Amino acid sequence: MKKSYIIDVDCANCANKMELAAKKTPGVKDAVVNFMALKMSVEFEDGADPKAVMQDVLKACKKVEDDCEIYL
Repeated sequence: MKKSYIIDVDCANCANKMELAAKKTPGVKDAVVNFMALKMSVEFEDGADPKAVMQDVLKACKKVEDDCEIYL
């Protein structure tokens, strides 16, 4: 399953950090952050609960870039 989320991030480097953090989160098969469109596309592993996984993704992203936001 693949979903897109609107994000708020200040710079392209921060967006890259968010992408890497999301990819390392359990339950995420792949993640791509488009800084220009301010969107994050997340592909979930089979059987993963997207809502629960995205809470973990948000926590992981806040660790690397504390002023970022993912609108869930």
